Amino acid sequence: MARRNIFQPPPPPDSGSEVGQPDSKPRFPNTGAMSGVKSTLRDLSSNAVREIDPSLIDDGGPKDRLTITDADVADLVQSIRAHGQQVPIMVRPLLENPGRYRIVYGRRRLRALKLAGIPAKALIRTLTDEQAILAQGQENSLRLDPSFIEKAIFVTDLTDGGYDQSVVLDALAIDRPMLSRMTKVARTLPLGVVQFIGAAHGIGRRRWEELADLVRDKGIDLDALVASLDEASRTLTSDERFAFLSDAALKAGQSGASQAGTPPALPVIYEGSKVAEIKDTPRSLTIRFAGSDQPEFTKWMKEHAETEVLRLYEAWRSATEAD
Repeated sequence: MARRNIFQPPPPPDSGSEVGQPDSKPRFPNTGAMSGVKSTLRDLSSNAVREIDPSLIDDGGPKDRLTITDADVADLVQSIRAHGQQVPIMVRPLLENPGRYRIVYGRRRLRALKLAGIPAKALIRTLTDEQAILAQGQENSLRLDPSFIEKAIFVTDLTDGGYDQSVVLDALAIDRPMLSRMTKVARTLPLGVVQFIGAAHGIGRRRWEELADLVRDKGIDLDALVASLDEASRTLTSDERFAFLSDAALKAGQSGASQAGTPPALPVIYEGSKVAEIKDTPRSLTIRFAGSDQPEFTKWMKEHAETEVLRLYEAWRSATEAD
């Protein structure tokens, strides 16, 4: 069955009265030339671009880009000031907050327009959450693609946010094996580390997977590695920061492997399935939940981790005070 184009508005409801009523005959019949005029007017209305105050547009919702700074859009700001906004953004009305909108796509343009102090040219569409995600993915496929890691973070946010897998697959035009690879990388690498590296457009899937495998297999603390890097490393390009950190992680893994007596991770098994693993090192005790093996439990733990840790801490305090 052919998919409906989500960019087109739904057909207007039948405005006629019930059969047999005196006013059931429309004033202007939907046939001939008048029908064509009405159709043309509907098309013009649905595709009209409106100017909106950028301050009325929220940029919330799932993001397919890493953080956008003022410096990232400085050139775009200058271009818009000189030549105007050439490509409209898309927004959808916030039903719970009349008069305000939420961005569907065009976050960089919206940031630049806010800095430039220029009204945003926007297409306004009333879309469901799923339709907005599909529109966002389709628009990006026609422009500069997000990098692999940006897509990985995006699809993981969508998956954790409860979107149907079919919607996620359609939004990014990927298959289930690729979805699994992306979520594995995104859940292995700390978000703060990914933000330190940046989009890294020149770094493909294979190298990101190798870094994630290295971190997982060797138990490398990437957050600590980033904290230990000198300031010079922060002036490198995004691709160079990835290479620099990847080399540092590889050396840390080799150094850790050479240390005798380092115990392996202890798996936590329930009815034959691994639900977590515990790794005890001189620096820390780490409990790692297998997102790929137990995604629902991992999601639950993500939501309740703080409460459960505090409960265990209180139980320990009660036990030690009793002794």
